[in-house]
Amino acid sequence: MAIRKIITTENPILRQKAKKIHRFDPSLQKLVDDMFETMREANGVGLAAPQIAQSIRVFVAEYDDRKVAVFNPEIVKAEGEELGQEGCLSIPGYVGENIRRATKVVVKGQDVRGKAIRVNAEGWFARILQHEIDHLDGILFIDRLDNPQDLLELREEDYDEQESVLAD
Repeated sequence: MAIRKIITTENPILRQKAKKIHRFDPSLQKLVDDMFETMREANGVGLAAPQIAQSIRVFVAEYDDRKVAVFNPEIVKAEGEELGQEGCLSIPGYVGENIRRATKVVVKGQDVRGKAIRVNAEGWFARILQHEIDHLDGILFIDRLDNPQDLLELREEDYDEQESVLAD
């Protein structure tokens, strides 16, 4: 496994729609392992392939006892709505308040071998999945701000308090 470099907003890959994966081979397991390791090293809860300069449709997410790697994900059902706070490993030093997301989602996709999977999520885990899928479509949480004043810069003393913020 290897730690990959997480790119930031100046890299245009983050604004591109990632390509669907059609060929599933053993190299994808190494990619997923690297993504989990990179995400954990950065204290994140999710990481999409475009964040490590790979413009392909895969993300990893881990929160509490839930751990998933989803290829070619698609939200097939969304229920409810809630406002919440999000951050992003590709936008270091900032969080967004009042980011609107569905409360519950069902995501369909494929596992590392190409087998069809469905992931049911609610609350914080649903927010993480929606955030990661946005990355695959070139959307960042800052695009979902209704009010520019809801983008907050974190000071160093804020970091300890912000552990629960989505840092993907």
